[in-house]
Amino acid sequence: MKIDHLVDAIRKNFVRISDHADEESESDELSFDEIYYSVLHGEIIEDYPDDRPYPSCLIHGMTSSGDPVHSVWAYNEQIQWAVLVTVYRPNPDRWIDWRERKRS
Repeated sequence: MKIDHLVDAIRKNFVRISDHADEESESDELSFDEIYYSVLHGEIIEDYPDDRPYPSCLIHGMTSSGDPVHSVWAYNEQIQWAVLVTVYRPNPDRWIDWRERKRS
C-alpha cells in the first residue's frame, strides 16, 4: 500500500471510521484532526497486504504537538476510500523509536 493513497483519501474526505477506531480515539483522547495530521506527516511501518476485505497498514506519525500516534488503515483501491481500523498512542515499552516492535 502507498501512503499517498491514504493521504489523498483524507484530503478528499473519503474516509470511513470504524466503531472500534472511534472508541479508541476517544479513549486515548485523540481528535480526528490529530490522527489525520499524523498520517499526512507519517510513514508506513508495517504493511498487511493479505488483510481482508482490503489490504491494510500500520502508520506511525506525530500530532502537531509531537505526540506519537499509530493508526491502522485499510484501503479500497476500487472506490479509493480509506478505512481507519484502529488508532492508539503507542506504549514506549513495546516500541523502539515508535517504528519497530520490541522483541519479548
